Amino acid sequence: MSDEPSDIPMETSQEVTLSEGDAEMPSEEVLGVEIVPDETELPSQAGEEPSEPSQGTSELTQATEDKRFPAKDTLMPTSPPKDTSLPTETAVGEGPVQEGKQQRVSSGLQAKKRSSVKMSKSTSRAQKVKQEGQTSKDVTSKPSRVKDQRYSHEKVVKVETSGKEARELKEESVEDRRPDEERGLTEKPGTGLSQDERPAEATVHWLLEQPLESEASQEPAGTRQEVVASPHKDGTISRTDPEDAARAADLAVSAKEESLSKPMIVEMSPQEGEPSSSLTPVQGLSPIDEKGSVLFSALPGMMFEEKGKEVCTHPLNLSWVFGYNSRLPVFNLMDEECRVILYVSSHTAVIHDLQRNKQYHLQGHSSCISCVCVSEDRRWIATADRGPESLVIVWDGYSAVPVHTIFDSHPEGGVCAVAFSHDSRFLATVGAGEVQKVGIWKWTSSETKPVCSIELLPQYGFQDYIAFNCRNHCELVSNSTTQVIFYMWEGGSLQCHAPLLTDRTFNKVVGLFSQSLFHFSTEQAVTGTLEGKLVVWDAINPSSKSAVSYVKPYNMKAIKLVHLQKDGITALAVIDKKIVTCDVKGHIKFYDGSLQLLHWYSQFKLGPIQSISFSKKPVCPLNASQFPSSSTLTGQPLIVRNFILSTSDGVVVHVMTEGMKVTKCLEEPNGAVHAIACHPTKPLLAKGSICGLLKVWDYKIDKYLVSRIFKGQSIRSICYNHDGSLLAVGFTDGTVYILDSISLEDDTLEPYRYSKGQVIHMCFSHDSQYLATADDNMSVALYKKIIEDEKEVWGRLAALHSHYKAIRTILFAVHIDSDKPRLLTLGEDRLLVEYDLENSVTDELVVIRRDRIEQSAVPKYITQYPPVTTEYFFLTANDQYKMKLYNVTTKMCRKTVLGPTYGSPLEKIQVLPHAEGCDPEKWYLAYITTDKVGLQILPIDGNPHKSSAFICHPAGVSDFVCSCDGCHIFTSGGDDFSVMKWDVNLNVLEAAVSLGGKELVPFYNLLDGGREGEFFRELEDYFYYAQLRHQGIDTMEPRKVSTHIPLEQIPFVMRAMGFYPSEEQIENMLNEVKFGDYLETGKQTTEINLGDFIKLYINHRPAFGLSIKEIEAAFQVLGYENENQEASLNRSDLLLLLQHKGEHFTEEEMAECLTTLLGMNPEGGRSEVGTYDSTGAEAFIEEEIPEEITAMHFVAEILGLPVPESALAGVEKTSETGSSDLTSES
Repeated sequence: MSDEPSDIPMETSQEVTLSEGDAEMPSEEVLGVEIVPDETELPSQAGEEPSEPSQGTSELTQATEDKRFPAKDTLMPTSPPKDTSLPTETAVGEGPVQEGKQQRVSSGLQAKKRSSVKMSKSTSRAQKVKQEGQTSKDVTSKPSRVKDQRYSHEKVVKVETSGKEARELKEESVEDRRPDEERGLTEKPGTGLSQDERPAEATVHWLLEQPLESEASQEPAGTRQEVVASPHKDGTISRTDPEDAARAADLAVSAKEESLSKPMIVEMSPQEGEPSSSLTPVQGLSPIDEKGSVLFSALPGMMFEEKGKEVCTHPLNLSWVFGYNSRLPVFNLMDEECRVILYVSSHTAVIHDLQRNKQYHLQGHSSCISCVCVSEDRRWIATADRGPESLVIVWDGYSAVPVHTIFDSHPEGGVCAVAFSHDSRFLATVGAGEVQKVGIWKWTSSETKPVCSIELLPQYGFQDYIAFNCRNHCELVSNSTTQVIFYMWEGGSLQCHAPLLTDRTFNKVVGLFSQSLFHFSTEQAVTGTLEGKLVVWDAINPSSKSAVSYVKPYNMKAIKLVHLQKDGITALAVIDKKIVTCDVKGHIKFYDGSLQLLHWYSQFKLGPIQSISFSKKPVCPLNASQFPSSSTLTGQPLIVRNFILSTSDGVVVHVMTEGMKVTKCLEEPNGAVHAIACHPTKPLLAKGSICGLLKVWDYKIDKYLVSRIFKGQSIRSICYNHDGSLLAVGFTDGTVYILDSISLEDDTLEPYRYSKGQVIHMCFSHDSQYLATADDNMSVALYKKIIEDEKEVWGRLAALHSHYKAIRTILFAVHIDSDKPRLLTLGEDRLLVEYDLENSVTDELVVIRRDRIEQSAVPKYITQYPPVTTEYFFLTANDQYKMKLYNVTTKMCRKTVLGPTYGSPLEKIQVLPHAEGCDPEKWYLAYITTDKVGLQILPIDGNPHKSSAFICHPAGVSDFVCSCDGCHIFTSGGDDFSVMKWDVNLNVLEAAVSLGGKELVPFYNLLDGGREGEFFRELEDYFYYAQLRHQGIDTMEPRKVSTHIPLEQIPFVMRAMGFYPSEEQIENMLNEVKFGDYLETGKQTTEINLGDFIKLYINHRPAFGLSIKEIEAAFQVLGYENENQEASLNRSDLLLLLQHKGEHFTEEEMAECLTTLLGMNPEGGRSEVGTYDSTGAEAFIEEEIPEEITAMHFVAEILGLPVPESALAGVEKTSETGSSDLTSES
């Protein structure tokens, strides 16, 4: 059956006739438990192809022509196929296997040229080299135009060559640089150069163009000799390779910050990241400089070497990561004496040594990493993110040093895909904005702009995968789920072509695209689909006379749709002249260049495979019979490199192909992690995820201990009891389990299913007699230990719908005068509810009192304040960046301070337990914001230097806990699937406080202009004027100048300084001062000095000033939108609200206030000793205030506050809070 594609563009393929057929892979039942299928059941492959080959037929359809292979490395098929084209779709059993096992004949490789190595760490050394007669020229770097904010760790890459080499590079065109054995497959006569004939290039380019071991080594398995390392007398390391003992190159960068902006020479290993054959001293460097370069002496895995104890420079240091992002690939970095993998967790890339159980963290992103790639030599790692200030960072995979940073590569939305070229010289990025852009970067140069870039049309879909052609770095391919795009670039021009392919093209369902790759030896490319098919693309010669149609990428077209299997293909790879496919059933299949099946693995019982990564070095088998037999007529052993598999359900396995040894490396949750808890006495961490997986880790040795899976259920919260013997687990369906904390077995006969919503909070009492839970339906449930059949069992006591908004905290406290527990809950309704545990009976939870603890702010969390004072307090944090202390008995607000201001309010707080050997008088507070974790020194006083915070989960922190010894803090990232362990270093935090200044110095710096500014001088004037006002303006008595003012003058000075507190805020301020020393002195304070007033002002004023958006929000709630879509209020409604809602005015107070604001009383209202006369006030107010009042008019005309010009021009222009802050003119 043959059909003509109906959707092919006329200018490219209108005369191409295609044929099609059907075939299926053998079912998994046929495979059974055997790895090698029976040869009689081997299917031929499926494919649709044109009925007549076009002129552009590529070498994938002629892969068995012996004349195409050089004599020194010939691939000999055991039985030549009957046809030179790709196999057509044939039914199972209809014909023999088209291609047998290919045998590889060994061949020697030509020795590469020796290359002198040069490195310069400063301009002075470069000049010294020139004086010695060594002419150098920079062929890859232009004068640095690096941004001022470039990171201090960035290394600028430069190349030094001779003049002759530079001239040859200028004349060099794009050419195939594969080894001779591969170039013979497709290269036109006379177009290629052997390695000896190739012009000498700059060291970095020469290095990056060397073939990888997988390409350059064509020896039969087991014949490759090991590289032996031995130290030289001068301290360098020599690695001797019998085939090429003279190959030498080095990599070095400057370690001095002042030379970062200057071009620097980086020279890399000739084996693309493998240790060089001979690391010799670099010309132009002294022995001290040479030894001091990290990259110069870098070897694989050196970041895990035991070193002296490093000095921690931050209060919190990331030491371990539990979990990883299963949506991104996992890479196999080392697979020899050490097994090292790379994966991404939140905003951190993790290099994990599995055998030694060590991690090294690549930290530099402030947003979650969206894509990652590794060069083929495993030397270079590139990470990118999609944050507002996105970065692309290139790391050295040996030393874990960041060597290059690209700022604002795609400012519209960050980066969604990244890839290295085969020679590691270039980096491709795909933007994630609404209009996607593809850029090519020469990351080894100091250029801050891409070599070339192009914008993609929105109809191409979201391109989220890109790959270079392994034979030509000027060709690329990317794909979305619906469109494949081919690229060709040269110089500064990047061209793309999106060939059309629909279900009508071959009259077959194509399916959604997953990944695309170029063929390893032909001009073709392949794309996997979720229908189990492989699209074959090729460069064709259309009949159109347009010259453009003959040029890549415009002549790329789908020529075949090969139906490989029923299951969707999720990942593709090319390794050792084999094409590898992975699917949704966890199966891996190997094909030769003609898509003939060689072998498949189906016994792993894995989920959908996300990525596959092979070992860097080819396998050297000791016994070839330990490898699986190929699915060819000869059945010879298929020698395959070891590989790492990662699945979308959070499993990473290592497969050793020799002897088929499968090792599970990681098994992490593939759902959000919201629940974590630390054992109260042991170094145990429990974490639960939405996928129902509960795991317990020993965080001292970072080892997984025990786990349990609750199938069909999602864990939302967990907590230990006071002695750690029990572990309570709450689920999203309202179920509550009480487990044994060691075995994770049920401690009760049946779980409790009383809640109708998600159990979001859980807490045991200090004596483990009570367990309280809260769900997202604002209900509190109480469980109690009861005696039943002479045994203590848990039973549900009662439940109560005690809040009308979300519950933020459940707190079990202890009564001051007894050891009995107290239960309190805090909700977003601003209510602090205390329950009567003694008088609560079955189905009746008694409430002692409800206290409204906030007037306008929303409380976030409450905890017990440690005994740093003689009075007992509860500590709360709210959404206005304030922390408050409340008396545990009276619930009176006793202190308000400015909390940490790191972009978002505090979400949760917890007092850090005392570590062994720490001063028992010193206490610290741990906290999290929306995306950060931090520490605060207690007692709280508003000093900003007492606090420090670090980004932990850019996508959002869901929970955090402290270890029992106070040495670690654990944070869970929710949707990023990870939990991070942070080591606490309190000495650094204390040092930061001392550097911030003593006494009032930190508070002076929070005033506009500081201690010497105009604002402070004005504050002093008002402070002394308050003394005059208190003594009487018109008095003739002698004046008493003092350093204090009476408490009743505090509100007036606050208003004079532009802060207008409410009556409740005034009461809180006065109580704070009045009872500040009451327990120590037994007396109330009646006056305040200037220093204490400054602290009071800074702590109580709004953290970021009054915003016009707050007033607009109030008008939107209380009023309506007028015809101009502005929030408005009627005059009568406004006057009515001012007299009856909130802290309402009396009629006389409102008249006095409005007439003063509108200018009727030019001297500021009534005199100091007089009374207010309201005559004519009503008429004046009606005349001056319009019938309809907008938020902007209220601010600018009535209150008289300055408004930014953008806000006056229109509400829509007030986009930034910082630009719309309202201030008061004194």
